[in-house]
Amino acid sequence: MDLAYSQEEREFRARLREWLGKVLPELPPRPSPDDWPGRRAYDLGWQRRLYDAGYAGLHWPVDAGGRGATPTQHLIFLEETERAGAPYVGANFVGLLHAGPTIAAEGTPAQRARWLPPVLRGEEVWCQGFSEPGAGSDLASLRTRAVLDGDAYVVTGSKIWTSHAEVADWCELLVRTDPAAPRHKGISWLALPMDAPGVTVRPLRTLAGSAEFAEVFLDEVRVPVANRVGAENDGWRVTMVTLSFERGTAFVGEVVACRRTLGALARAARANGRWDDPVLRRRLGRLYGEFGALWRLTQWNVSEAQGSGGVPGTGGSVFKLAYSHARQELYDAAAEVLGADALSLEEEWTPERLSSLSYTIAAGTSQIQRNIVAERILGLPKGR
Repeated sequence: MDLAYSQEEREFRARLREWLGKVLPELPPRPSPDDWPGRRAYDLGWQRRLYDAGYAGLHWPVDAGGRGATPTQHLIFLEETERAGAPYVGANFVGLLHAGPTIAAEGTPAQRARWLPPVLRGEEVWCQGFSEPGAGSDLASLRTRAVLDGDAYVVTGSKIWTSHAEVADWCELLVRTDPAAPRHKGISWLALPMDAPGVTVRPLRTLAGSAEFAEVFLDEVRVPVANRVGAENDGWRVTMVTLSFERGTAFVGEVVACRRTLGALARAARANGRWDDPVLRRRLGRLYGEFGALWRLTQWNVSEAQGSGGVPGTGGSVFKLAYSHARQELYDAAAEVLGADALSLEEEWTPERLSSLSYTIAAGTSQIQRNIVAERILGLPKGR
């Protein structure tokens, strides 16, 4: 990994910065957090602008519709868009950050041609149907069944914490295709059309007051066999590819956002007199160091993924574990800096602080990440 920028990379940054300076003032106002159809339209509109400008799927392989950019160009893109205050992927994060990359890595040519271009063009939204009421951290316990019937699977069961299901066109769905197989066997990865008969979506309201998650009920839903990514009963291996993207590279833009938030906190502390507290200054300084280290780890993980064919390695679990706890402490520090102002739901700090509580659970709990680090990186024996 070369941390110095080449002339080509500096020129790439300058072009991107110039483009952002022109296009961001032209964006319409952001919709209300509760207006999910409006948020979908806004997020996909931004994705279309990226696509038209040649920045969509920047780091995706060229044969998957991307530009095949270098890891450093990808990181420059994340830095510049965050620093400019550009929209994040929003409702399209599942499609762009892990369903799409999984299909790029594991899908057939026909599947790649069908599903990847609409994601990059901002035409279709994906959601994630992995967790179930009885299978969260212990994902291999999933019970949603898919019975082969001719050229389709008949799927029955339910999913929970399904991100953006209420506005999604497709769902990356895990099902059990062989109930007699061991827990980690007999699982398949399907692309479920959300408008299929038998699909019912029930939104869930979070602690922060938003409803980006939903329960999804599946009542004898027919999913074509052609929608299976990977071989039948090989879904656990495909799922590990998905989770590698989710934990290894999907959060990289948020590290930049947290570093920007930390700078805003330091300015607020200077303005309200809290900066005079040496304990608080040390806390903010330590967080500055932690997020700096996380950014270097991000660079490492992205570079490693590029060198291994695009799929992140187990280092993503190290990042996910450290980032989740650092983000929580960041917003605890925000409460210390802002005092009573941090309690207002009208301010962005409070929803972000409430949202941060979920990060040690989402995308694999911290306990799961510790197990992965212990067993797959440190070589420790499995616990009983």
